[in-house]
Amino acid sequence: FFFLMIRRPPRSTQSRSSAASDVYKRQVSTQSTWGSIKRFKSDCEMRTLTDDETKAVFEKLAKFIGTNIKFLIDREDEPHVFRLIKSRVFYMSETQMKLASNFGADTIISVGICVGKFTKTGKFRLGVSAIELIAKFAKAKVWVKHGGEQSFVYGNHIVKAHIGRMTENVGQYEGVVVMTMDDIPLGFGITAKASFDIPNLEPTGLAILNQADAGEYLRTEDAD
Repeated sequence: FFFLMIRRPPRSTQSRSSAASDVYKRQVSTQSTWGSIKRFKSDCEMRTLTDDETKAVFEKLAKFIGTNIKFLIDREDEPHVFRLIKSRVFYMSETQMKLASNFGADTIISVGICVGKFTKTGKFRLGVSAIELIAKFAKAKVWVKHGGEQSFVYGNHIVKAHIGRMTENVGQYEGVVVMTMDDIPLGFGITAKASFDIPNLEPTGLAILNQADAGEYLRTEDAD
């Protein structure tokens, strides 16, 4: 009989300090990963707006609908609320809010109407997805001629020649909803001149500054 014996190579031994260091590193790595997961879930969760966030949203909405903002809160049909999902602000009924709470935090993409979003610098920007809501309660509107519709939804500002009619007594730098002559909302903007000054502009004079338009849907899709 022949026996073959193979000697096992010696194990590398760790000092107590290096072993403890490895344990610490694994613990820190685990904590970091878990912290990232918790932050991800927190970012995805639907939550109420903070006081500062609420103020930013209401100030922007008031630019276009003024005191009519009260009708968004005190509704006769059903109470509605504003909620934040990631960086986007949504306007929804309490029924929609309760139904949405049955879904996981990371599965909710949209609920109700997306009013706008907060930028990385913390500023709130109204989105064109809120146009139906804003148009319903708008304090001022401007109707563009058919020839100016395409220009506006391509992201351009509105010149005097493209204006069909406009709400009276609108000051400079006030919010207006842009409509077709058939009363279809296209977006919203800011007056470059007061309404009584616009008739005195040259045909190519800048009248309304584009803030958001329906063409954004296609432009965003092309960008993706």
